[in-house]
Amino acid sequence: MNLRMFPVHSNRPRRLRRAGVAVDLAPVQGDRSATAFTYPALNLTKVPTRYEPPTTYPLLPLSQSDQEMSVRQQAMDAAKQGDLPQAIALFTQLIVHHPENASHLNNRGLLYFQQGQLDQALLDYHRALTLNPRLGKVYNNRANCYASLGCLGDAIADYETAIDLDPTDLRARLNLGITWRQMADYDLAIETFDAALQCSQFMDTTDLMRLSAAIEGHLYAERGRASQLLGDWNYAVMDYHRALDRLPLSGSTLDGARRLRTQVRNWLQELLSPLPTE
Repeated sequence: MNLRMFPVHSNRPRRLRRAGVAVDLAPVQGDRSATAFTYPALNLTKVPTRYEPPTTYPLLPLSQSDQEMSVRQQAMDAAKQGDLPQAIALFTQLIVHHPENASHLNNRGLLYFQQGQLDQALLDYHRALTLNPRLGKVYNNRANCYASLGCLGDAIADYETAIDLDPTDLRARLNLGITWRQMADYDLAIETFDAALQCSQFMDTTDLMRLSAAIEGHLYAERGRASQLLGDWNYAVMDYHRALDRLPLSGSTLDGARRLRTQVRNWLQELLSPLPTE
């Protein structure tokens, strides 16, 4: 079943088409294969870290794999605390020791992206996909990087590949719809959001309910914006209300859902405010 063919909460006729894209996984010019890299051996007992173990407990000898897991956890903790340079340094040491690990490359790419080093992020995503070209999440991450650089055609190609590899990837579908909207193809953007909402109805397991509700709210918000730009104001108003019903409430000013709720209210106010008279 092609879930992209079933619109949700919409009776408007739409043209359904699939973007034909080609994904070039050829290595970057001058970049050597991941297996061709040579690095000094990693001494995990001397990995720099700001997170000291409790002094009240005796330190037990760890195996090599346990030490690597410890370093990875330290990197994740540093990222959560906002220390991106430290997290990048720790993942770099893991990559030096295991240059064939696509997961480490993807994680470091995410950190580079968050730090605004988009070229470095692209290199890590490319190397990760060279090692394993079936990692859908990495295609989505690389597409986000392309979109930030303004390379929307490349972004669409990667979003489409991510969806082909995992049709239930709602984030990739959401990002694809936003990209179509940025390219002013509002009909195709709405079709993409329709398909994503249809897909979300099948994701009803306990583990996915909270995630699905939050993404559904985002999908309704973005589809409403596309409808507004297309001139379908009634559809836009309905979708904005659906988004506000689903987006989780949070007291944090840094919470993404809270920022999106504020944006949706602004869009709604823009629609419902009376037109200025001369």
